[in-house]
Amino acid sequence: MAVTRRSFLQSLGITGGAGLAYGAMSTLGLAPATAQVSFRSPAMGDLIGKVDGAAKVAILGGGPAGLCAAYELGKAGYDVTVLEARRRVGGRVWSVRNGTTETDLNGETQSCSFADGHYFNLGATRIPQSHITLDYCRELGVEVQPFGNQNANTLVNYQSATSISGTSVQYRAAKADMYGYLSELLQKAASRGALDDVLTRDDKEALSSFLRDFGDLSSDGRYLGSTRRGYTAEPGAGLNFGEHPAPFPMSDTIRSGLGRNFSFEFGYDQAMMMMTPVGGMDRIYAAFQREIGTQRIHFGAEVAAMRNTPDGVRVEYTQDGARKTLDADYCICTLPPNLVGRLANNLPADVLTALKAAIPVSSGKLGIEYSRRWWELEDRIYGGASNTDKDIAQIMFPYDHYHGDRGVVVGYYNTGRRHQAFESLTHRQRVAKAVDEGAAIHGEKYRRDIVSSFSGSWRRTKYSEGAWVGWAGSDSHGGEATPEYTKLLAPVERIYFAGDHLSNAIAWQHGAFTSARDVVTALHARVAA
Repeated sequence: MAVTRRSFLQSLGITGGAGLAYGAMSTLGLAPATAQVSFRSPAMGDLIGKVDGAAKVAILGGGPAGLCAAYELGKAGYDVTVLEARRRVGGRVWSVRNGTTETDLNGETQSCSFADGHYFNLGATRIPQSHITLDYCRELGVEVQPFGNQNANTLVNYQSATSISGTSVQYRAAKADMYGYLSELLQKAASRGALDDVLTRDDKEALSSFLRDFGDLSSDGRYLGSTRRGYTAEPGAGLNFGEHPAPFPMSDTIRSGLGRNFSFEFGYDQAMMMMTPVGGMDRIYAAFQREIGTQRIHFGAEVAAMRNTPDGVRVEYTQDGARKTLDADYCICTLPPNLVGRLANNLPADVLTALKAAIPVSSGKLGIEYSRRWWELEDRIYGGASNTDKDIAQIMFPYDHYHGDRGVVVGYYNTGRRHQAFESLTHRQRVAKAVDEGAAIHGEKYRRDIVSSFSGSWRRTKYSEGAWVGWAGSDSHGGEATPEYTKLLAPVERIYFAGDHLSNAIAWQHGAFTSARDVVTALHARVAA
């Protein structure tokens, strides 16, 4: 059969994947120089005739990065062994449900007693549509559902030197007033010539049209309030037109800070729609475990040492009280960078210094199970979060079991200074403080019908000791890597580092996956070469 250039390239694509086909196209001068090749999982066929036997890889940590690396390398027949100190997979991605037991570094043990089928994600809880986390959900057969990241019916409650101070305001009312008054002010500035040096006459007419709609302004350019604020009495049939409250005064609205959290929903990684796995975020890692094979994951394996050797890597760990050794050709370390330096190791001094530049962040959550879904019955809240400047920061409402007889509310999800007000407390003290602050926002019903609760602090959680990291000296807006960050992107002889801390999506599962994929690609290319 005659072999054409097209059939040859098609055959390469079938047997070797898109990467191999693209490489051939580049050689033949058929591929555009600027084309980007997306990640291609390593395949067994890539190593035929190049490698004798399967390369052995030790993977430290059974969280997102570790399991992703094990899963992808497994496709090419690598002999992978995952060492996980916990008795579960997922690492910091952790779903708490009935039977969950945890002893924190404060020495307190909690046992969860939520009703069957109820849970809350003490770790990651939402997935942006653009993240490859959803690709893995599809590939692994993990069902997903919408996650309500914003809700017009939830509340904001902030302190200020205004008449609105400490008042619980629906998000819809806060947005209506803030956007309305800002539109009015901008409209006045444009009409009085204050913007003539940057806007043409046509520009101003277009801006005026936009502001009338965006701010719901009257015909003379004023914000007078509207049904966007909601109703104190819902409209009904016939002549029942309902009642809606008057807006807050302009000065109070601006000085109160009602809009201080609006920008959250504009964030690229926070914009609706968002998704989450049905039944808990840990369903993703249960699926990874199934595909990798439980026999390749050693639970209760506390790593004590990690060293490069002349022929590979040696890892020492304890499991069930026994000291064990694992020799491998390569090692992928996905442990939190703040913990790696505690291992016995022969890493260079500059690498150890780079690891110390990853500063752990304080964060945690509290789940409160109610026997009555008052947020739906009384406030008509279905998902989303109420926000406040109190230490609890926010109250997140369930996105599942709608119209059920009970549900788990996240009583706080906070970071930094505001979480430090909770992390040293006992669980009972955390609940008491959170309920007091929550009741100040949602009223006394917040105290009633509580049947159980569970809390966690990442800095006080063994094997994590931090929620995520910030890089010392880095620009919070990203776009520029620190020397320490860059140092850890390269392998140290046969030891590679991976995790969300080595990505541009820190604190997201997506970041851990992209980092793991980069390491898998580099390691596989090295072995194949």
